[in-house]
Amino acid sequence: MTLDRRRFLATTAAIAASAATPAFAAPALSSKRPAPKDRRFVSAAVEREIARVSAQIADPKLRWMFGNCYPNTLDTTVRMSTVGGAPDAFVITGDIEALWLRDSSAQVKPYLHLARQAPELRTLFRGLIARQARCILIDPYANAFMQDPTAKSNLEWSQKDETEMKPGVAERKWEIDSLCYPMRLAHGYWRATGDTAPFDATWAEAARASVRTFREQQRKEGPGPYSFRRSAPQPTETLLWGHGAPTRPVGLIHSGFRPSDDACLYPFLIPSNLFAVTALRELARVAGEARGDAALSQDATALAAEVEAALKAHGTMRLRDGREVWAYEVDGYGNAVFMDDANVPSLSGLAYLGCVSPADPLWQATQAAAWSDNNPWFFTGKAGEGIGGPHVGAGQIWPMSLIVRALTATDDATIRTALRTLRDTDGGTGFIHESFDRDDPATFTRAWFAWANGLFGELIVHLAQTRPAILKGEL
Repeated sequence: MTLDRRRFLATTAAIAASAATPAFAAPALSSKRPAPKDRRFVSAAVEREIARVSAQIADPKLRWMFGNCYPNTLDTTVRMSTVGGAPDAFVITGDIEALWLRDSSAQVKPYLHLARQAPELRTLFRGLIARQARCILIDPYANAFMQDPTAKSNLEWSQKDETEMKPGVAERKWEIDSLCYPMRLAHGYWRATGDTAPFDATWAEAARASVRTFREQQRKEGPGPYSFRRSAPQPTETLLWGHGAPTRPVGLIHSGFRPSDDACLYPFLIPSNLFAVTALRELARVAGEARGDAALSQDATALAAEVEAALKAHGTMRLRDGREVWAYEVDGYGNAVFMDDANVPSLSGLAYLGCVSPADPLWQATQAAAWSDNNPWFFTGKAGEGIGGPHVGAGQIWPMSLIVRALTATDDATIRTALRTLRDTDGGTGFIHESFDRDDPATFTRAWFAWANGLFGELIVHLAQTRPAILKGEL
């Protein structure tokens, strides 16, 4: 029987839960980082940042977790090499030996603010931007890739998928955000450093392929070239008839799957379309400023405007109490579903991604509804409250939802509550997990999930800069 990703992660979760130790109860909290000689990538700038921020954290366990989590991507997931004499960085997601375009971009984001003064980090970013461009040129519809671009997928659950699998592709689930995140990474790096080195002809070709793929998935003239089916016990692992539910072309971009890698109910995934608008405009800036490529810049800008207009016309809905909110998914026929999933882009994460202002009334209403029983994937239990998603099932809270909420919160109480829950739901491991049981944090999924660890580190660095009193005081 094929081992799908859910069963794989459930197995690793059981192992992790049985191995969890109450390290937080020990008099001295020992670092959970690999020995220096075993670390995959070393940055003096990151080590200085760990020391600087740690000195501002009064809570011993929170300080310990930050020291473990912030460097986790560098310590464990980076595989540096060269291609044609230029840096190449293959960044795995953690417990799965593959590079996700989304995860890898998000994993290195917490180090962007250090890159201007850190040549070793600039090498890392150049290498990852280049690797992502080559991956997109292999197949812009794929979400995950192999380190060897000539290899077949080694992910057992994807090897029998009914889709056009190409060498170098680990999984071929079409997700809008898979192309948004490399745009976001390129823009973040350009703004942080002013370094034009990554934005060569290969990068521009991949950027044009990304814009072209978005246009194909507007599906104005038929279903387009992508289809996907998988034989799996969970219906969220496959697409209806290979293309997903019927839609009316309205200018929005279709997504086969959500950022969770779960299939969309309706193919117009609103958070991802909002992210696409923002990412396309960021791509346009990089193309124009770093390359002087006016044609690419104008193409990306025009598509962003078209999708934005479609979102205004079709992206909202009303709840039963009459409140207007952003929908989670729509089909263009007037059908819509309201929910939220912890994976970003999410409705709750729109302000974090810069897609909306934190003060925007529509988003505030949407976030409030997502953090309530209007959202079937919002859970409250003995261990805390937060948003999960279909990927790991009912009753499972994703720490990512707590972190993103704290990153955009405007009141100290919300942030402190999130920090306490994050601190107390690590299962004694010193790391952030994919999810934890709402009543028993010793039951969790993914002991090694670098995106979540990095996002937690990003939150702590953000608070040290913007609200240091929270870290210096009692939670």
